[in-house]
Amino acid sequence: MMIKTLLPLLLGASALTACAAGPDYKAPATPTAAAGAFIGAAGPAASTAVSMAEADEHWWRLYSDPVLDGLVQDALKANSDIRVAVARLEKARAQLRGARSDRLPQTTLSGSPSYGRASAAQTLPGADRENWTVDAGLNVAYEVDLFGRVKRSIEAAKGDVNAASADADAVRVAVVADTVRAYVDATSSAERIAVARQTVALLDNSIRITNARFEVGRSDRLDVIRVTALRDQQAAIIPSLIADRDSALFRLATLTGRTPQDLPAPVQDQKTTPGLSQPIPVGDGRALLARRPDVRAAEQRLAADTARIGVATADLYPRITLGGSIGTTAVGGGDIFGGGPFRWLLGPLINWAFPNQEANRARIAAARADADGSLAAFDGTVLQALEETETALSVYAHALERRDTLKAAREAAGRAARISLARQREGQIDFLTVLDAQRTLAAAESDLATANRAVAFAQVDLFRALGGGWTSS
Repeated sequence: MMIKTLLPLLLGASALTACAAGPDYKAPATPTAAAGAFIGAAGPAASTAVSMAEADEHWWRLYSDPVLDGLVQDALKANSDIRVAVARLEKARAQLRGARSDRLPQTTLSGSPSYGRASAAQTLPGADRENWTVDAGLNVAYEVDLFGRVKRSIEAAKGDVNAASADADAVRVAVVADTVRAYVDATSSAERIAVARQTVALLDNSIRITNARFEVGRSDRLDVIRVTALRDQQAAIIPSLIADRDSALFRLATLTGRTPQDLPAPVQDQKTTPGLSQPIPVGDGRALLARRPDVRAAEQRLAADTARIGVATADLYPRITLGGSIGTTAVGGGDIFGGGPFRWLLGPLINWAFPNQEANRARIAAARADADGSLAAFDGTVLQALEETETALSVYAHALERRDTLKAAREAAGRAARISLARQREGQIDFLTVLDAQRTLAAAESDLATANRAVAFAQVDLFRALGGGWTSS
């Protein structure tokens, strides 16, 4: 009887929950200029024909390096920062399930058998003072969401889940970029070590030639000392380069969830820095803002905080809960399901903080302030995304320009060193001119190796600024 009475009330109350207090969320507008082409995309280093996601969402594959592909996949599976972000996402999803459960009737089942002795004053003459007492009951409560408190709570929880998902994507982008950067750092350090060792070998040859000239009286001892000092200066660079390479390899191990000892041999043996032979696809500002996970996360936090205004506003109005209970209490182990001990109760419960609602209005004001802060954070994130992308485009373009200039300088320095050696053998110039040409060549080789490293770093930074091409899974 009680269930037949309660069920229509629950269904009728559900039809009244269409009204929701507080503002409905509307996506914030972004500046019109933000959707256009990038300032730095006009050069040959970038392409606006397609966006990165259309070209290849796994941007690291553009390097066509199987070793790098394997490292990135390992990082996506085992990196500890990604695992933390995924755990936070699972927590947000669990909280969403909890918020959705408030739409359902809340039930409580209780049972309490006990054995005791009653006082003589509480016992009828001739009745047992010691006996079993069994109490059992089922309570049902359902909140009639007339003013949308539950609905807004679910909306806020959905926003939190979406923000946590975007945060996880942002961590993946960062981890992939850091992994590629560490790999590039290790390989470019190996290249710089090779250049330094090649320079030392050339200077060793110069020492042998100078010693031979000294022994036959065609050169003096000072020439030998000078070329030896230059050779030692170049050799002194190698230990710091080896330390840089070791540091990059150790960082790479941590990023891929390994100890330094567990890094695969092919990674340690890799000595060629990956490079691109094509312009980087960048798309436009509209595609960037849709792709960047930090922008998506900021917008979802704004959506969640907007919904929380509705949660706080709903507290201004009465909270109505429909409830009912059935139960039984039997003494002495009698029939607990009989008509005598059986009881039931049905009725609504109304809670309303009235007339003093200052505390509720304060919570509404705080929720609005949180939403205003989230809107400001969203606007700032949009501007930062555009700034980072334009900066990365500029740095990349000028790094390429600097490398091209240094390539020409290295070629010129190489020709000058060869010509000076030939003229010295013919006795046309002194050794100081040869030494200066070799010093210039060594510096040009080192500068070019450093420029190659800077170009590779600039590529990674640009991919990272573009959102990494990551699409939420």
